[in-house]
Amino acid sequence: MAKTKNEPCCEKFKTMIGGQALIEGIMMRGPEKDAIVVRTKDGLKLEVKPRKIHKKGSFATWPLVRGAVGFFDSQVTGVKALMQSADLAPEEMQEEPSKFDKWLEEKLGNEKFQKVVLGIAVALGLGMSIALFFLLPMIVGSFFDRWIESALLLNLVEGLIRMVIFGGYMLLVSRMSEMRRVFSYHGAEHKTIRCYEAGLPLTVENVQKMTRLHPRCGTSFLLVVMLLSILVFSIASSALLAVVPALEAMQGTVGYRIIMIAFKLLLLPLVVAIAYEINRLVGRHDNWFTRILTAPGMWMQNFTTNEPDDSMIEVGIAAVVAVLPEKEGTDRW
Repeated sequence: MAKTKNEPCCEKFKTMIGGQALIEGIMMRGPEKDAIVVRTKDGLKLEVKPRKIHKKGSFATWPLVRGAVGFFDSQVTGVKALMQSADLAPEEMQEEPSKFDKWLEEKLGNEKFQKVVLGIAVALGLGMSIALFFLLPMIVGSFFDRWIESALLLNLVEGLIRMVIFGGYMLLVSRMSEMRRVFSYHGAEHKTIRCYEAGLPLTVENVQKMTRLHPRCGTSFLLVVMLLSILVFSIASSALLAVVPALEAMQGTVGYRIIMIAFKLLLLPLVVAIAYEINRLVGRHDNWFTRILTAPGMWMQNFTTNEPDDSMIEVGIAAVVAVLPEKEGTDRW
């Protein structure tokens, strides 16, 4: 793993522009536009689309609601961008469509086929994430209710299991050879945004001087979700037991475990929404408190980002430039 550069970014302002690493490319989301930039054998391929903006004051912009809405929207957009980058990537990196894919496309038509594939991909992605990082820790942790009566302590055990699974997963993924270039593009994305926030000209030389770690990274957000779930699940579990005393008598039974697992899964949108509000707080302020909040996520980025080469930086620069707002400063977080 390449050593992280520690040069200060001299941040002058915080932008709402953010992105995601793709296969041989980067997706960048601005306040008005989304852009996908992929390096092909013929050079850089750029696609820019207007971004759907919710009217100020609408239900989707309400505190707590906007977090859940934004998370789902980012998942759909991210999967779609990943699929587009796979289509645009060099031929040697593309997989031959299966017989089932060809049959499905033939029956549904290309447009409907793409929508079906996108829906399946989003559902599988969210489902696997919830199953691996939430459902599995809940199931394993629930077996400790025979010996642990405290809701707080039980959720701490569950949270520890969750963090071990998440940390092990990220460590394994970071060691996969095919993911190293993706993580390098992730580093390029962060470095380019750092350079832009520093108010420096977006040149390869300036961008390379920046650190590849960024406090408003999606990895940090996921880590906040997992840590926050311990607190929310503990408070909510204690409240549920107080409101429904009959549950205490069921503790240790299969029925009790099923009820508590289902209850916590229903709380996930709330956890995501609160985590989003915390991310907004971190995005707007830089002080000792926000640095403590972002410290675990910044450390995790040592595994999810690699130092990029100059060609990857060029992709990052093209992606940021493509989503800059027409009116300067309107992308301020």
